[in-house]
Amino acid sequence: MPLSKWNRRGFLGSLGLGAGSLLAPGKLFAWKPAAKVSGLGQSGNPYDELGVPTVINCDGTMTVLGGSILRPELEAVMAQAGRHFVRIADLEVAAGKRIAELLKLPEGYTAIVTSGAAAAMQSGLAGILTGDNEQFIHQIPDLTGMKSEVIIQKSHRNPFDHQLRTTGIKLIVIETREELKSAVNEKTAMMHFSNFANAAGQIKVEEWVKLAKEYKIPCFLDAAADTPPVSHLWDYANMGYDLVAFSGGKALRGPQCAGLLIGRKDLVAHALLNNSPHEDTIGRSQKVGKEEIVGMVKALELYLNEDHEALWKEWQERLELISREIRRVPGVSTSFFVPDVANRVPHMAITWDASRIALTTAAVSQMLKDSKPSIAMSPGEERPGLAMNSFMLQAGENRIVAEQLARIFREHSNK
Repeated sequence: MPLSKWNRRGFLGSLGLGAGSLLAPGKLFAWKPAAKVSGLGQSGNPYDELGVPTVINCDGTMTVLGGSILRPELEAVMAQAGRHFVRIADLEVAAGKRIAELLKLPEGYTAIVTSGAAAAMQSGLAGILTGDNEQFIHQIPDLTGMKSEVIIQKSHRNPFDHQLRTTGIKLIVIETREELKSAVNEKTAMMHFSNFANAAGQIKVEEWVKLAKEYKIPCFLDAAADTPPVSHLWDYANMGYDLVAFSGGKALRGPQCAGLLIGRKDLVAHALLNNSPHEDTIGRSQKVGKEEIVGMVKALELYLNEDHEALWKEWQERLELISREIRRVPGVSTSFFVPDVANRVPHMAITWDASRIALTTAAVSQMLKDSKPSIAMSPGEERPGLAMNSFMLQAGENRIVAEQLARIFREHSNK
């Protein structure tokens, strides 16, 4: 529909439509065997054919490494979705309704699928700024006539707030509660919280939203990588955050080019008005396809039905196998930890006695990268040595990692 006909009222009205047809069995989405591939992909590994080495991923769900691995069932459902046409805006509404049901979101909350958490941040803020005002939607990032400031804690500034600045707003940086109170004025559009920086700021996640309610300002939470635990998918909505962004291609193992914007129905509706498929909008370039929208719903369904305790145990056992092997090399030590937030899964720190193994952390990381197969393992951000997790490893890869690390340490050991 033209934007003028697909407005807030139309969106909210459509929320009452049944979403039962989405992913429903029947002839429309009947599964068919994959066609035989010729040309690129005929070997079964298009990356080899393009001359790009595949990587054993010990760094986790990093965008630069391609996020995560899709489950075969998810691939099949996305392929089904790709065989038909659908009105994308209608699909977004139906998908949001199904997502709200799956997550048991609070009354008055829904969701849309975006092209990642960063897109959810931009479109969510744009919707707060413009409402359903068509002139404002076409005008942004010119904020004439709109509110123009977003409050953020200094410790929460990061490269991802570029998406906020793209809308034309000015970030008002504060550190204390008193500074926050002084910063609130008639120009304040939103209060933004970067969840992975929760420990660093003076105002924590639960207090931030309470203050936003007190000042009657919409409150946004960037929780991109904050599953597991699975409950985070609904915790922050229940806490009162007006909008919450998640990445789809991380622990959820949805499409890498998908994300979730969860929040109040009116604000989610306004975000969609600022997003693809609508033209002359700031989010038009952030297209999310029908396959990704359906895929994101299916990914959530699969994720919610997983045995999360069993997965945690498996991830830990993978790390312990690597630890046992590499600690056989004199001078090598390991320890285990779990980050407080973001990629909250079992991790392992790997250190070594430099007097016995003459290697820098950067050198070991590069040797792993240059090994065959290539292994991605980075220096610990706040810890000495290397840090790794195992939740993106595929079957048997932990043994390969153990062998390569042990080989590198032995080859450079003074014994």
